[in-house]
Amino acid sequence: MSDNLRLHGFNNLTSSLSFNIYDICYAKTEEQRAAYIDYIDELYNAERLTQILKDVTNIIGAHVLNISRQDYEPHGASVTILIAEHELDEPTAGQIEPGPGPLPETVVAHLDKSHVTVHSYPESHPDNGISTFRLDIDVSTCGHISPLKALNYLIHSFDSDIVTMDYRVRGFTRDVDGKKLFIDHDITSIQDYLAEDTKQAYQMIDVNVYQENMFHTKMLLKDFELDNYLFGTSRRDITFEEARDIESRLRKEMLEIFYSRNLD
Repeated sequence: MSDNLRLHGFNNLTSSLSFNIYDICYAKTEEQRAAYIDYIDELYNAERLTQILKDVTNIIGAHVLNISRQDYEPHGASVTILIAEHELDEPTAGQIEPGPGPLPETVVAHLDKSHVTVHSYPESHPDNGISTFRLDIDVSTCGHISPLKALNYLIHSFDSDIVTMDYRVRGFTRDVDGKKLFIDHDITSIQDYLAEDTKQAYQMIDVNVYQENMFHTKMLLKDFELDNYLFGTSRRDITFEEARDIESRLRKEMLEIFYSRNLD
């Protein structure tokens, strides 16, 4: 929020950032597919997801009120953290402006309140070897602080082939003259808050509804190296024809998720 913007009372705006993060894999046999799901389930269990959300809470400078977490049978996990507002005596511009935020190796800064949640969805795809792992993450804050501070940390915390993001500012607050304010910072796109390496690594498209303060960005990883998608085997262990077929089906799966429709 700009230094010259004075409010009447508390800032009643709510800012919400939602992620869908997808990881795509090919596992040829039934045993390999089961092993991949078990691997993902262990890698992103409730304990690790809790730590990631604690890091997010630290980034946004909030105080943890309650943690609820669960590992499910046979697969999947959920974590919800309720967080309370921290009073900042003299907040700096870096603490309250919706900037890009830190990367995982530099978790610093302070922000504000509400809740953060994550749910995991590992699955084996019926398309003979394709497996898809999805994480849903929501960061919601009230007051001066923007969840956009957690953006780069979350993107860099996961191996993501496709990322869809939604950012929305809801409600209104008032300035000292009683004028309603429906957003308290400038934004044209979520891409404005992405780290440069992320912009270079992904193909991105936007669908923004400015008059409603709703911003949507989808990202598709540009680089495709088949070995990065093979679980339990490698490119040298399969024929050229098989590699071409696997790559075609993997790319189709990724494009269908990216464009949100089935392709012929």
